[in-house]
Amino acid sequence: MFCNYAHPYVPGICSLDNFYGRQHEDGEICREINRTTGRDFEAWVNREREPLFSRWGYNWQQGTEKVEVVYRGRPIPTPPPQLTLDCLNHPILAWAELESYRLTGDRDRLRLVWEPLVAYYAALQKYLRQGNGLYMTDAASMDNATRNPYLDSGGTGIDISSEMCLFARNLAQIATILGRPREAERYHQDAQSLAALINEHMWDGQRRFYFDVTPDGQRTPVKSIAAFWTLLAQVASPSQAATLVAELDNPETFKTLHRVPTLAADEPGFDPNGGYWNGAVWAPTTQMVVVGLEKYGYADLARTIALNHLSHIVAVFRATGTIWENYAPQRVAQGRPSKGDFVGWSGIGPITFLIEYAIGIKADATANTIVWNIHSAARVGIERFWFGGKTASLICERAKIDGTREVVVKSDGAFDLTVRWDGRAKAVRVPAGEEVRFHL
Repeated sequence: MFCNYAHPYVPGICSLDNFYGRQHEDGEICREINRTTGRDFEAWVNREREPLFSRWGYNWQQGTEKVEVVYRGRPIPTPPPQLTLDCLNHPILAWAELESYRLTGDRDRLRLVWEPLVAYYAALQKYLRQGNGLYMTDAASMDNATRNPYLDSGGTGIDISSEMCLFARNLAQIATILGRPREAERYHQDAQSLAALINEHMWDGQRRFYFDVTPDGQRTPVKSIAAFWTLLAQVASPSQAATLVAELDNPETFKTLHRVPTLAADEPGFDPNGGYWNGAVWAPTTQMVVVGLEKYGYADLARTIALNHLSHIVAVFRATGTIWENYAPQRVAQGRPSKGDFVGWSGIGPITFLIEYAIGIKADATANTIVWNIHSAARVGIERFWFGGKTASLICERAKIDGTREVVVKSDGAFDLTVRWDGRAKAVRVPAGEEVRFHL
């Protein structure tokens, strides 16, 4: 997603084409492909042709142990899947496509990926849906998390279930963009039905939080970051969202020094130094929380969390000279364990969060607009900013004594710009090839 800001020079969205290109006829997509051979990672292939199973089990720290999935209240799907449960996780490709579309406006790409996405969605419905209508996951979701043992042999995850709701909403949105109203309505109904099931089975009214569900239908005791996928997927009601937001502002749970930990700080097993998925802060889950908050109108908290993450990445970079796979929640340090030189998803902080929350620029190529929320009195802006086939430079000079600012904008393509600063706002049309100057 952060590569979207370098499109088309670094067209990161095209990395997904490697996976569409290896999609199986039944719609399955392996999450890991050997870059040398172009084949699915061998361990994730169901070479035994058995019903769905996890080859490495539900806790990867305790070794590899094959575990069969038990379907409850529904028939075992036939024919068996091409892949194992270990590889069918986090179906967020459609979200990635829409995030790319927001900055590129490339409707032709959405047409190209429509059929692969629809087939992938159908395969996940066929193989990962448990009898209660929710979706199954295993340790591949969060390798060593304390939540994993409760999912053993067919438990359903709040993250994967919400992600499938998000997938349906994304397909409905793409169908609308492509002029396919019947499909849009079908996926909208899928999302609504699944959201109702999530709220019925996974929301705990006493604990005021969303939880995974064990194979026998009990809510698990572990409070993890997985619950916040309900915001991005728009599963939560406004009142439920408010209780989740309260947890994000609670120092006893999710308001750690570096926000947001993957395991609540008051949970057994929480590691203030990270512990991988037992407390560490990971860029993709922080991105999920931030965008989910914006869906419910909590823009100020979203920005606070994004800038908290960015400031810690910068501080650790200054101390260590590199970007890390994950970060410690209660120290200004990399997580333990964590890999260095890991821009892979950690580029979200110094690129996406820098542009969207520190500088304050949000572009929408589909509407041909930029909204610029300026929060700093210092000189701020961005040069050679690409979106929707045009390149623009936007600079706001340091605030004067009277608080006014001069804004200078130039672009090789026309667009509409709205700038906000200190309670004031100005909307202008930026013409192609002409410098625009105004005061705010």
